[in-house]
Amino acid sequence: MGLLLQSLFLLFLLLGSCLHPAAAFPKGCYPSEEEGLKTFRCSNAQLTEVPRDIPNDTNKLYLDSNQIPFLPRDAFRDLPLLLELDLSHNAIARIESGAFQGLAEHLHSLDLSSNRLVSVSKDTFSNLKAKVNLSNNPWLCDCRLQELIRAVELAADSSGGIVCESSTQEEHVGKAFLQVIADTDFCNVYKKTTDIAMLVTMFGWFAMVISYLVYYVRQNQEDARRHLEYLKSLPSKQRRSEESSTISTVV
Repeated sequence: MGLLLQSLFLLFLLLGSCLHPAAAFPKGCYPSEEEGLKTFRCSNAQLTEVPRDIPNDTNKLYLDSNQIPFLPRDAFRDLPLLLELDLSHNAIARIESGAFQGLAEHLHSLDLSSNRLVSVSKDTFSNLKAKVNLSNNPWLCDCRLQELIRAVELAADSSGGIVCESSTQEEHVGKAFLQVIADTDFCNVYKKTTDIAMLVTMFGWFAMVISYLVYYVRQNQEDARRHLEYLKSLPSKQRRSEESSTISTVV
């Protein structure tokens, strides 16, 4: 009887040690191995943030079809061996600088399609060598997006899905961004607009200075004219003395 109880106790401990790591995972998440790669799946798990306690030897991470609204800095810092990251079909509208920090060495696939991205700084993907899918987001087509597209390597067949939901130029709305920038340089247009604004400002200041100088000269001329008329009304001797003084002052 004692031997049976001891065996049951050991079995309980063994089962407990096997189940303990899984119990730490968020509901709907589970590890697996696919084609020799360690995979962690949290697809359609109703997540509202990037989960913690993801095994740090994970090679493929699936966080698609959740409700994650933004990616904080160092969100994947503890996953140095990550090769593929799927964040598609979420509600991501903001990505903090440094969110992908630590992934530059190994990550080769990043899926951010079907989210709520409107504008993202190119620095967000600094040093990242992964092929990025940015399709099916409500993009604002402007210089910032143009710089972003030039800074990343787009995933194959994903470029056509980057469409202008809004734009600094109304005629581009609804068009594929790569088609638009084939004819329009948003950054150059912005630079020209800035240069024109500076020229207008400088011209305004120049006009104000000229106006003041003209006013100043006319005012002095008017004062001199009134003074000369006053001198003419004086006796001749006193007038000559005052005229000499006035001419000297004017000169």
